Amino acid sequence: MASPSSFWSKAFRDAIKSSVFIAKIYCFLHVTTNHLGFMAYAYGPSMTPTLHSSGNVLLAEQITKRSQKPSRGDIVVIRSPENPNKTPIKRVIGIEGDRISFVIDPRKNDQSETIVVPKGHVFVQGDYMHNSRDSRNFGPIPYGLIQGRVLWRVWPFQDFGPLEPTLT
Repeated sequence: MASPSSFWSKAFRDAIKSSVFIAKIYCFLHVTTNHLGFMAYAYGPSMTPTLHSSGNVLLAEQITKRSQKPSRGDIVVIRSPENPNKTPIKRVIGIEGDRISFVIDPRKNDQSETIVVPKGHVFVQGDYMHNSRDSRNFGPIPYGLIQGRVLWRVWPFQDFGPLEPTLT
């Protein structure tokens, strides 16, 4: 019969192995979601017809935001300048130095405004401009608020695949 001390010794070793395994999983998930990529959820009509208003699960990457600036047509996840708890998904319409003319509120009238996108900023807009809160409302977005660039639609499954940058 095994001694009680060998039982506790084995239990302690097993607990340490399990703890190390859980720590490795946590580290992997932390590095992946904070430095490589993450899943984003988009819902609402602002990106119709590119994204379904009933909801989409998207794969966004964070690598290129460290090595290159966003391009016109990229779909990006941003930290909302109005509510930091929200991460809307919009399309980059203008990059620094671009002169952008836009209709302020297309639902009410056709009054337009022209701005030059400042250095270190992008102008973002929803594909369905009649129902989107974007740079027309809160101005150009600093690069620091860009969380990632959307690469793939994961759900709904019938539309699974890459989302290519385009200007609508």
